[in-house]
Amino acid sequence: MRYDFASDNTAGMCPESLQAILEADTGHLPSYGNDHWTQRASDAIRALFERPCEVFFVFNGTAANSLALASLCQSYHSVICHELAHVETDECGAPEFFSNGTKLLLAAGELGKLHPDEVERLVRKRTDIHYPKPKTLSITQSTECGTVYSLAELAELRERARSLGLKVHMDGARFANACASLNESPGRIVESAGVDVLSLGGCKMGMALGEAVVFFNLELAEDFAYRCKQAGQLASKMRYLTAPWVGMLAEGHWLRHARQANAMATRLAQGLSSNGVEVLYPVQSNAVFVTLGEERIQRLRDAGWAFYQFIGTGGARFVCPWNTSAQAVDELVEAVRSSS
Repeated sequence: MRYDFASDNTAGMCPESLQAILEADTGHLPSYGNDHWTQRASDAIRALFERPCEVFFVFNGTAANSLALASLCQSYHSVICHELAHVETDECGAPEFFSNGTKLLLAAGELGKLHPDEVERLVRKRTDIHYPKPKTLSITQSTECGTVYSLAELAELRERARSLGLKVHMDGARFANACASLNESPGRIVESAGVDVLSLGGCKMGMALGEAVVFFNLELAEDFAYRCKQAGQLASKMRYLTAPWVGMLAEGHWLRHARQANAMATRLAQGLSSNGVEVLYPVQSNAVFVTLGEERIQRLRDAGWAFYQFIGTGGARFVCPWNTSAQAVDELVEAVRSSS
């Protein structure tokens, strides 16, 4: 394998997170989150958003999204999300499972984004008791197409959600990349969207594992700790899950890494485009979607390049993790050029 552009999950830990784990790995500390590392991580997240919030830590994004949505819905409710949303395409039915049957209603939208009119259409499609009552709007930021909602787009969705009586969940697996792209503070982004609960990605930021579920609607956080325990998401040695957040959030390391990832994706898109490769979506975060053709894809794979091919015949996705180098990008561009 030359370089792995399949996912930001393939990268190792960033040094700040690794150092924090090493510092936490000393002595005996209280378990199940009653340690000072967990308190520091929670306080760091509150400081990041500059507002009161309740913070819970889980092992992965599937748990973060599924348990968050379960906290917003009863089993007879429904969640409106984009048809390409991770909660629909890549969670193996976990949102439905952990909510005891809440249904996902799929909305279309260009560039992976929800449109307020499409959200309203699904809400007003039926109002009888035989239809699962829409309760929550789930927004992915940045989207599965690598695009990023502007503050104005988020505000429009917030107002439509409020008018329709919907709670707002945000899947922020790549929230850091969205912050870097918009050059806006985390607090302003969640405020613009009216987020009730955020699934905040840690793994894709550069940690080994772990996500945070952040409740800005404090009432909804009641008993969420029990959901985590019941779902097998309560870490006994919690400090190893939370210490990396302390290292990552200190001195803006999280944002610096996200900016590097985004910059490398932009560099890759420009390089591929200059060699006649069609870029399918605007590159606004750390993912580049292109049309390569089956023969070129096979030549790249035979040469040891790793990437995903899942958006249709001839389509490919290249993701730039936090530690992607300019050299790696340039060598990929040259490999694509020479494979034509």
